[in-house]
Amino acid sequence: MKKISLLGSTGSIGTQTLDVIKHHSEQFELVAMSVGRNIDLAIDQIHQFSPSIVSVITKEDAEHLKKEISADVQVVYGEEGLIEVAAHTDAEVLVNAVIGSVGLTPTLKAIEAGKTIAIANKETLVTAGHIVTEAAKRHNVTLLPVDSEHSAIFQALNGEHSSEISRLILTASGGSFRDRTRDELEGVTVTEALNHPNWSMGAKITIDSATMMNKGLEVIEAHWLFDIAYDKIDVVLHKESIIHSMVEFVDSSVMAQLGTPDMKVPIQYALTYPNRLRATNEERLNLWEIGKLHFSKLDIKRYRCMAYAYEAGRLGGTMPTVLNAANEEAVAAFLNGNISFLEIESQIEQALERHDKISQPTLEVIQEVDRETRMFIHSLR
Repeated sequence: MKKISLLGSTGSIGTQTLDVIKHHSEQFELVAMSVGRNIDLAIDQIHQFSPSIVSVITKEDAEHLKKEISADVQVVYGEEGLIEVAAHTDAEVLVNAVIGSVGLTPTLKAIEAGKTIAIANKETLVTAGHIVTEAAKRHNVTLLPVDSEHSAIFQALNGEHSSEISRLILTASGGSFRDRTRDELEGVTVTEALNHPNWSMGAKITIDSATMMNKGLEVIEAHWLFDIAYDKIDVVLHKESIIHSMVEFVDSSVMAQLGTPDMKVPIQYALTYPNRLRATNEERLNLWEIGKLHFSKLDIKRYRCMAYAYEAGRLGGTMPTVLNAANEEAVAAFLNGNISFLEIESQIEQALERHDKISQPTLEVIQEVDRETRMFIHSLR
């Protein structure tokens, strides 16, 4: 029985992780979890999975939750609560499924505690990839990717030598506005931006998909996960989301991982690695039913966030921290109706241009740069 700690149980990845745990209850046990603001859903999850400890955001949420659940469940809150859940003594695997840089410190504490890390929180690696990967090596901890693209690359590299990789090829659906020109993005609504054609995801990730920042963050994440130079990471538009990513080797062979657009597959693989279990659903990929797969070259002028991500990644230091913090705040402003869709890009660009890079930043420096960047984006409203 593998014991799981889960950060972000009420989000899209979190709820699907719980579906996998429920489907394979003889294999997995949830021992600790953190929740966001959906306390009602959290109460249902606690009744169903009976974790030993639950973390919420505020003290008020903690007091409310205690009245609704068994006294046997320990309730904690805030960043310290996240850390307690992430590094819980009984847990073997931490699934980091929170959104944003809030997942960084708990992940580092879980690494120090020797937990295997199943990481869906790409911002952790974007913000402090050098710190996280160095800590994982120092503590002999495995980082297992949960994003479908990185899981695909991870699977394609099984049994291969990293020295023989020619390039990684991440696939991108193109998001909600993939068939629109830049001129047609003027005045688009939040509702339109949240209408992703392939995937059912949380609001922030869906907006990131529409701007293509999500893919930009994934490029930086791939750099750290697989120790690959940015010049060897390409992105191709593939609207069906059937091929999840590819690896090209020096002999020109290309290995691809295919499957239906279902996040439970990479989640389950991260939990079962190096083994596999039967899928949680009976849907299978029948290519004859799809008929055709489409691919097109990424226009970096059309998707400016991709250019910002590659630039920030190559510059390194604190630049990816600025990229991520500015994006999180700008996306939140768009979702709240405070700025237009295209202003997300312009605000990120302004934040990057004003920042003087700090090379090899400590965790404290990263946290300070993150705070300063968020304050700057707020000042633009």
